[in-house]
Amino acid sequence: MIESSSYAFRHEDRSILTLDSMGWQKIRSSEYSFAGDERPDCGHVIFQYTLSGQGYIDYEHQQIALPKGSAFLVKVPSRHRYYYLEQEEPWEVIWLNLRGDEASRIWDLVLEQEGPILRREADSPLIHSFWKLLRLIQEEKVTDKYLLSVHVYEWLLTLVKTSRERGKEISENSSTTIQKAKRFMKEQYALPLTLDMLSEYCGINKHHLCRLFQKSEQISPLAYLRDRRMEAAIALLRTTDLPVHEVGKQCGFESPSYFGKVFREYMSMTPKEYRMKELEFPYNAVYYQ
Repeated sequence: MIESSSYAFRHEDRSILTLDSMGWQKIRSSEYSFAGDERPDCGHVIFQYTLSGQGYIDYEHQQIALPKGSAFLVKVPSRHRYYYLEQEEPWEVIWLNLRGDEASRIWDLVLEQEGPILRREADSPLIHSFWKLLRLIQEEKVTDKYLLSVHVYEWLLTLVKTSRERGKEISENSSTTIQKAKRFMKEQYALPLTLDMLSEYCGINKHHLCRLFQKSEQISPLAYLRDRRMEAAIALLRTTDLPVHEVGKQCGFESPSYFGKVFREYMSMTPKEYRMKELEFPYNAVYYQ
């Protein structure tokens, strides 16, 4: 069980992305106030997310409220101040400070995409990834800077991905459902799968599954299935001597003519032509992501 706590890591290595500090706390005093151009600890970036209550940040001559579900991104040093104004409810936050050129670069990317204020649900992948990192430190006692950097970079990639897909982030439960559907299609692409079969396997309504899939992957489940079938077909054409019609059959295409039509849409040539043009297309596998 994770408890409110904070951790700091100190070393002289500035050559890699490192975790400077992170924590979970409830703020009750108006003495909590940090100005980004007055702090003695410079050279890092800060992510802070509101779990409950409300704080404030002054940024570019504006006072911005930070209610539940909001977060801010800032660099130190820079002109900003975040603080708590005393009220009945404490300001409960989680926070993470990072050092390294890569952290600064990614902060710039996200600031350009969203600005300094982010909105995320408490069960979003970004916040879920934060708890995973905190649990690693608190429960598993991981302190090695290299291992922590791996997990911090995973969190950063989640930040970048969800920032680029603003409004498309889904809950962790929905994400699990999507992963289950994707895994099933990757493993069973040779079967004559339908939306009804897929939704039954995932245990949700097929229309809801389509909406979730479109929001998460920006394509339909059947389009995702077709991509996986094409990947398998391209690999078989290049690595086996199976007849073209047999390749299509083993990859779930309902007829040789349909297989040929889809293949031309993807590769701008027939399956037989692709098999013959090994020098021009020297790939044993092609992935559609």
